[in-house]
Amino acid sequence: MKTLTHISIEDYLLQESQAEYKSEYHAGEIVAMAGAKFPHNLVVNNLIYLLNTCLWKGKCQVIPSDLLISLPECEKFVYADVTIVCDKVALGEQRYGMDVLLNPTVVIEVLSESSELYDRVEKFACYKTLKSMQQYVLVDSRKVLVETFTRTAENDWLLKSVNDKAKKIKIGDCEILVEDIYHHVVFENQ
Repeated sequence: MKTLTHISIEDYLLQESQAEYKSEYHAGEIVAMAGAKFPHNLVVNNLIYLLNTCLWKGKCQVIPSDLLISLPECEKFVYADVTIVCDKVALGEQRYGMDVLLNPTVVIEVLSESSELYDRVEKFACYKTLKSMQQYVLVDSRKVLVETFTRTAENDWLLKSVNDKAKKIKIGDCEILVEDIYHHVVFENQ
């Protein structure tokens, strides 16, 4: 990710509505989104398939990475790799044809070398400010590792970490075999 310029939210939304490439808004700065490696894209695709299969008939909806999420307390607009919304989808006031999600229930970020620190620390801190957020999931694209942070009734976040392909992990209402998340993924060190 690379910071390009200082800009207002209004100007960002106008620019983003016309852009060929995605960028995020970070408190006045536009941050261009880097392209992802093949394993990252496979993991995202597998997650969308598995979650859609699990949630197809229920109240939750799976949303891919092209919908902006508003994080007003952090003055950010971001894209998540995969989002689940389990209530009625709440969208902010549409400007310039851009829909902005206000109420994600589960956010999944697939980690890469360039995004890991940001996803683990700053982005997670901002997602936690949303009352709708119940779970934050980090999936490593370079090795087998799935981490879920689940909000408790006391507003704490419990971590569950799985690095065994034979185990299952709970994402939202779905029990998913870790091996299925990494279906067809070949790691660089193999």
